[in-house]
Amino acid sequence: MVEQRIEEITRANLAFYAAFESLDMLQMDKVWAHLEYVTCIHPGWSLRSDWPAVRDSWVLIFNNTFSMKFELSDVQVQVAGDLGWVICTEHLTSRQDDQPVETRVLATNLFERIGDEWLMIHHHGSPVMG
Repeated sequence: MVEQRIEEITRANLAFYAAFESLDMLQMDKVWAHLEYVTCIHPGWSLRSDWPAVRDSWVLIFNNTFSMKFELSDVQVQVAGDLGWVICTEHLTSRQDDQPVETRVLATNLFERIGDEWLMIHHHGSPVMG
């Protein structure tokens, strides 16, 4: 049972990064729980709480980015009941103008099992220096 849930959380996490790379809000809408207790902290941003504020943060990012590509490393997946989380390092290449920018971000993604779906309820990204 635990191994199956870890596989499900792993798939949910991959769906999140696919939505992120697509820069498509309809895809991002599908991976998040649309609830008042969802939260998001983007690198260098303040806390966003409640689905409308979290959604608006993704709209801002998507509207100001031409492309994003992720490679994940150091991926750790855990589950406890109806909560699952992924800690990983994002190796991100993004384009906001003509030049690509490469960064590393330490991310924590928290998912809740709602019905038969694992939906994101928290994302926190912290820049990795050096």
